[in-house]
Amino acid sequence: MPAYLLVDIEVTDAAAYEEYRMQVPPIIASHGGRYLVRGGTSEVLEGTWQPKRTVVLEFPSMVALKAFWQSPEYQPLRRVRERAARTNLVAVEGI
Repeated sequence: MPAYLLVDIEVTDAAAYEEYRMQVPPIIASHGGRYLVRGGTSEVLEGTWQPKRTVVLEFPSMVALKAFWQSPEYQPLRRVRERAARTNLVAVEGI
């Protein structure tokens, strides 16, 4: 069953975030992940959520998603992202 990483990012340090953005795609791909949404225009249709930059990643399974999330290759980049942005992330299984 596929799993999705839903991300809302507010970039606070554009230069550092660019470093993250350039280096993370190969790590995502190495875990079978792919981008479905990467920062396109969004419009709130209901509710009070005001996303800043939305990213949606698809992985083959929750196991693959968590393997990416916990991978030694991702950890240094995760720290870069944490310094460069305020982020909300949700992992959810799909159909």
